[in-house]
Amino acid sequence: MPAVDGLDDATIRAILISVRRIAVVGASPKPTRPSNEVLGVLIDRGYETFPVNPGHAGALIRGRPAFARLADVPVPLDMIDVFRNSAAAGEAVDAALALPSPPRVIWMQLGVINEPAAGRARARGLTVVMNRCPAIELRRLRIDRP
Repeated sequence: MPAVDGLDDATIRAILISVRRIAVVGASPKPTRPSNEVLGVLIDRGYETFPVNPGHAGALIRGRPAFARLADVPVPLDMIDVFRNSAAAGEAVDAALALPSPPRVIWMQLGVINEPAAGRARARGLTVVMNRCPAIELRRLRIDRP
């Protein structure tokens, strides 16, 4: 059965190998939250990460400064990892599309599917991953990064 996003393993592998800078929208400072765990995996795998959570802006999450909004991240991003529910994912996608230099990839976490938002991103030339976790995919595809 094909994935909900229509992407094959080769495409997922190419994304995870090529991206460097990833914003995690909805990152939590609580170690028991999945967003915190995934942020840790991304850091451990050598990605440059930027937690985005308006309730924790200025604080450190996994040793990284948190930003209130995507627009506050001071560097261009390659990928946005959306840890918001499906309804709220559209807002995160629109914020990514409004950046002066939008990311190449929008990644919506497990259980997050927002076809209208995905369509808006695809129409702008972005790759959209839905209902997947980059930490799981890194392990499943045996991708090691320095």
